[in-house]
Parts: sequence; structure tokens; C-alpha cells
Amino acid sequence: MSRIGKKVITVPKGVTVTVHEQELEVKGPKGTLKTPIPQGINFKVEGEELRAERESDEHAALHGLARALANNAIVGVTEGFSKQMDVVGVGYKADVQGKKIVFSLGYSHPIEFPLPPEVDAKAERLTTRGSIQQYQTTLTLTSIDKQKLGQVAAEMHKLRKPDAYKGKGVRYANVPIKLKPGKTGK
Repeated sequence: MSRIGKKVITVPKGVTVTVHEQELEVKGPKGTLKTPIPQGINFKVEGEELRAERESDEHAALHGLARALANNAIVGVTEGFSKQMDVVGVGYKADVQGKKIVFSLGYSHPIEFPLPPEVDAKAERLTTRGSIQQYQTTLTLTSIDKQKLGQVAAEMHKLRKPDAYKGKGVRYANVPIKLKPGKTGK
């Protein structure tokens, strides 16, 4: 029994939802997204409501997934999604140059990270960032596609994962990191 799959999605004004055989097309003020529809799941548009229905209980696992993907597409074309990444460490930098980000992360060479066309980035240096020492830059990533945005953020995070002792590296802005204590003398 999928509780999420049974929830009705409210379609805001200015958004058009077109149901095709194998995909759901959502058009809104920020752009157009296409979401695949799993086999055994049907979508129905009734006025300003979108419903996901499954053919049988065999497709229960995909029922909530299909509804969540459709909801993410509707939220994406109306509001969009954003994620913040912190670049922390002495000498660590990130510069946005058009559709690529150039990282300086303590390696012998700069790393050029190309951005997909759906994702935009903005680099800014905030004055303080909580209790983070050696704070450098915050990257704000925005996109209408939630999956693509999360994938880009994960790939950036992999460039230099946060160090366990000082927290240096590329890290998610709102995720706290528990640092290990260093060695202590007797």
C-alpha cells in the first residue's frame, strides 16, 4: 500500500501536464521536463489535479516513485531546486567561468568541472559560515531537474571529500561533519 502514491498532486496555474504513453511532459514558467512513467502506472489529469494510479498490487513499489517523480517535475518547472556546496581549506578555491567551474583543491593542477546545460552555478564568499574554520567559498547550484542537480553535487563532493580531522574539502553546506580528535600528547 503506497501512501505517497495515493496523494493527489495539485497542478499550479501556468503549468501544463501532458500524459504520453511512456512519459509525462510538464511545461511551466522555468522550462520543460519529461519524466518516465513506469510500466503498470497510469496518470490522469482532472482539472487542476494529477493522480497516479496503478494497475495491480504488483506495481505497488513503483506507485510512490512515479508520483514523486511527477511532483518533482512540477515543483522544478515552477520554483526550481538549489543546493549549496562549501569549499573549505587553506588555498582551496572555486571559480565559475561560464558553464564550468575551476577548482583549486590542493592538487598539483586545477580541476575543470564542466556543468551540464540544465545546471547553473554561482560562487560567493560569505563572511562567516558558522563554526567552519578555513572557510573559502560557497557554490550555489540551481536547476529545474532535481536528479541532475543531485548528481552534479555528488560529483563535486567526490573531487575532494572532507578530511576527517579538519573538514577540508568540498562539502554539502547544510550537512554537519563530525570531526575526529587529533593526537594528544601525554
